[in-house]
Amino acid sequence: TGTAAFMGPRAAAPRARGGAFMAKETGATVDLTGKVAFVAGVADSSGYGWAIARALADAGATIILGTWPPVLGMFKASLSGGKLDGDMTLSDGSKMDIAKVYPLDAVFDTPEDVPESVANNKRYKGLAGFTIAEVAAAVEEDFGKIDILVHSLANGPEVTKPLLETSRQGYLAASSASAYSLVSMAQKFGPIMNEGGSILSLTYLASERVVPGYGGGMSSAKAQLESDTRTLAFEAGRKHGVRVNTISAGPLKSRAATAIGKGAGEQKSFIELAIDYSKVNSAMGQDLYAEDVGNTALFLSSPMARAVTGVTLYVDNGLHAMGMALDSVSMQQEAAPAAKR
Repeated sequence: TGTAAFMGPRAAAPRARGGAFMAKETGATVDLTGKVAFVAGVADSSGYGWAIARALADAGATIILGTWPPVLGMFKASLSGGKLDGDMTLSDGSKMDIAKVYPLDAVFDTPEDVPESVANNKRYKGLAGFTIAEVAAAVEEDFGKIDILVHSLANGPEVTKPLLETSRQGYLAASSASAYSLVSMAQKFGPIMNEGGSILSLTYLASERVVPGYGGGMSSAKAQLESDTRTLAFEAGRKHGVRVNTISAGPLKSRAATAIGKGAGEQKSFIELAIDYSKVNSAMGQDLYAEDVGNTALFLSSPMARAVTGVTLYVDNGLHAMGMALDSVSMQQEAAPAAKR
């Protein structure tokens, strides 16, 4: 699932005492001061993961990130070089603080799972401790227990292929990176989460509807993710006292989503088509911003949602509820002939 860069300056949201985020419309206060949030899958400021991290930071949470090793150096350079400063401004004018960034490759559970070809790859050179178990252990050592775990991860190496042309290897790779990684993270991070905590992931409507162009087994992986969310809500809820939910987010133009390129002879990429279709055919008929997902994640991660778990929550301007494409040629009607006098 992709995201768009933040579009235009944010309207300043009111802040409550202690760095809490106060919803403008209701006056309800979300104060996450003292809470620690680990957001996995952030490598730039254009994605949903970043928007979620910023919303949580706006409410006072301590933010730590997990970044794919091959892009870790570039991301850290962007942070230290000030390239992302414009996207780090919180509603009170302060700058979002990122306490630590960990290398994380969520297709590996333990060091024993890492093949030599990866360990010796130049993109992983000098990096160690990037498996899920190792990162969980490092987070526990650095911060003790955490309160919020965000899974903003997805990858399908054959995403541009129709399902009928997807290989077994490509299909399983999509499931491993995009679905099982949530299960593994719940296994490894669950024991270091405080009771009442929140585990949150991101899914997409292709899990339950046909979305041409979203292939390579990714639609299947998202369906798995949603099913696992319900089962984990029960199992992790009873074992660790944490809630597990997923947000079905509409399409936005992130760096990752843009990687799903154009087909031969096509003028628009998959994500551009998906964005245009969603705006025209959704119930609200309006643009979707990364902050819309960030604010929803803030609610789901807060005590305000203490009884909400096992839910797939749609943040797509109501596109999921529509049964007909409003811009379809078949929906266009010719003007009735004038009545004869």
